[in-house]
Amino acid sequence: MIAPALTKNQTLVFDVLSHSDGPLSAYTILDKLRDHGFRAPLQVYRALDKLLERGMIHRLESLNAFVACAHQEKACCGAHGHGTVAFAICESCGHVVEFHDHAVDHRLDDWAKQRNFKPAKTTIEIRGLCETCAA
Repeated sequence: MIAPALTKNQTLVFDVLSHSDGPLSAYTILDKLRDHGFRAPLQVYRALDKLLERGMIHRLESLNAFVACAHQEKACCGAHGHGTVAFAICESCGHVVEFHDHAVDHRLDDWAKQRNFKPAKTTIEIRGLCETCAA
């Protein structure tokens, strides 16, 4: 099934996130898109919701911010083919690295199955210092 094309607003929001050096809040995205006709937070939130559904972006819960998915080739209609999404977030410079670990996926799947728990979404955020800031 081919996913429907992005709307103009979705494309603009995705482009801002794709070209950002770090995570952005909805209000920062709004500020960056004012010259493109964005006037209200609702315009940004609607676009973010659709991009999240399609698996093209991620919400960093602890930062209340958004990043473009680092694995676009595996994002399809909101379903990630690479399992649990995990992020390493530097508390000094704000750099975010998206990664995946099959062993963690298996451990979480086993835990859920043993307890007959049906997870809807799993996101792991590790906060600390990146290699550069720790040096």
